[in-house]
Amino acid sequence: MQDTQHKKVLVLTENFPPKSGGSGRWFWELYSRLPKEDYIIVTDTVEDNSIDKQIENTVIRIPLKCAEWGFKSFCGLGFYWRSVKAVNKLIKQHQITHIHCGRVMHEGVIAWLVSLFSKVQFVCFIHGEDIETAATSREQSLMVKQVCAKADMLICNSLNSQNIARRLNYDTGNTVVLHPGADCERFIPVTSNLEFKQDMGWAEHSVILTVGRLQARKGHDKMIEAMPTILAAHPKTLYCIIGDGDQKPSLLKLVSELKLEKNVLFLNEISDEEMIKCYQQCDIFILPNRTIANDIEGFGMVLVEAQACGKVVIAGDSGGTVETMLPEQTGFIIDCTKPDVISTTINKLLSNVALTKSMGEKGVTFVNEMFDWKPHVVKAKKLFK
Repeated sequence: MQDTQHKKVLVLTENFPPKSGGSGRWFWELYSRLPKEDYIIVTDTVEDNSIDKQIENTVIRIPLKCAEWGFKSFCGLGFYWRSVKAVNKLIKQHQITHIHCGRVMHEGVIAWLVSLFSKVQFVCFIHGEDIETAATSREQSLMVKQVCAKADMLICNSLNSQNIARRLNYDTGNTVVLHPGADCERFIPVTSNLEFKQDMGWAEHSVILTVGRLQARKGHDKMIEAMPTILAAHPKTLYCIIGDGDQKPSLLKLVSELKLEKNVLFLNEISDEEMIKCYQQCDIFILPNRTIANDIEGFGMVLVEAQACGKVVIAGDSGGTVETMLPEQTGFIIDCTKPDVISTTINKLLSNVALTKSMGEKGVTFVNEMFDWKPHVVKAKKLFK
């Protein structure tokens, strides 16, 4: 990206608040800290877009969701045709010179098609699971290769994602790594808040927390399966899950089958402020992720946020989660496909308060040094110049 003209950037992403998910939160946090006059956000339509008033950037909403990823179906072809027309119109209206794509597909494909008939340049964010999934389809793989070859830059959320891009031959020498960051002025350690714990139903319990979409690779089911063994050693333990998704019915069924209704709590209607308090007041944070087919955890922003709040973290040995922590110092990378491994690790921490506390304290220092938004934004500005 060597063009010296003033840049006006259209950030094209389906994933953006109020939709849940780490990538959407990343884009919100990142672009809200960049010059507002240089970046406009173009994202998917939602029923309630009142959240747009909370960000100073211009936010424009157009339909960006489609069940088809390729060109072969009328549905997919029509979606790309309409999207390219809409983006072209916005480019002219706002004098856009560059597009930042939230993913390779659909957003990157739209930008690639736009670039075929204009001088607009584009960069794409790579999350790992997106290109792994595309590689399973010949059509989609060919599309991704075209997008990656044409893109000025591929911004990988982890070294793991960069390695995937190279393994799949999507990297043409244009990849860089930019980890998601954390707001270390909001995600901070605090003392115990008994009133909050009572309101949440957490009082007198050791609380294990997971934040994330209820999808299979997140591994909530294996943590639930580990709960009986954990409860046998530590009866006053509560597993709290913040998030929603298509796996919720099966997870509720599993909780019922194991008779864990009193020890597993689901929360989905929760504000950011309440979520931060949950990070701060829990005892252990776990993201029990695993690889399912080609679906992996690209990074794990929630692990960074939990450490910023002074919590020891546990994650599955899949994807880029190892890059979020100092293994054995601020958290543990384990095989989260096995409930007995999960229960052993958690019981060890619940039995050793001093260890849990010291690892949490190291996590705060680690995150503040490595993932605070201030140095993160400086690096982003250098990449985007």
